[in-house]
Amino acid sequence: MNQMKKTKIMDEKAIGRALARITHEIIEKNEGAEDICLMGVRTRGIPMARILAENIFRFEGIEVPVGTIDPTIHRDDLSSARKAELAGDCHFPCDIKDRTVILADDVLYTGRTARAAIEAVFAYGRPKKLQLAVLVDRGHRELPIKADYVGKNVPTSNHERISVKIDGHDEESAVYILKDL
Repeated sequence: MNQMKKTKIMDEKAIGRALARITHEIIEKNEGAEDICLMGVRTRGIPMARILAENIFRFEGIEVPVGTIDPTIHRDDLSSARKAELAGDCHFPCDIKDRTVILADDVLYTGRTARAAIEAVFAYGRPKKLQLAVLVDRGHRELPIKADYVGKNVPTSNHERISVKIDGHDEESAVYILKDL
């Protein structure tokens, strides 16, 4: 059995600060939040999107619609059978035609999940703008994808993993880097 060394790199307070900063950056870059729709990428992007929406309401008094997106069927690195087995539902809470859609995801790595999520959005409709917010950017892109909002840049090797836990989905809020022993 493969043993992993687990090192906490963000605790609940650090995650809260990062998401508050991302929220302020979203509001500033979009000159408010009136036309924003947040879409949480399955799995931990969903509670992240909800936290961003709560922050926007707390900072601006605006209720932002929050949806969920499962990019599985648009992935280019899974077989058709595996896609069908893993695919979940997408929920768009509003018409995205005249909105800025912000995809929220926990980790940006190769860019393949982000690309698939972008394709899932465009399969539904054409937003005014599409932006990407991630809690952790660990590098190692295989596709030319860059997040608009990043909570923390964490340079990693390909032999390491990032594990994000978000309260509401998990028993705690923390980010860990996992290394083989």
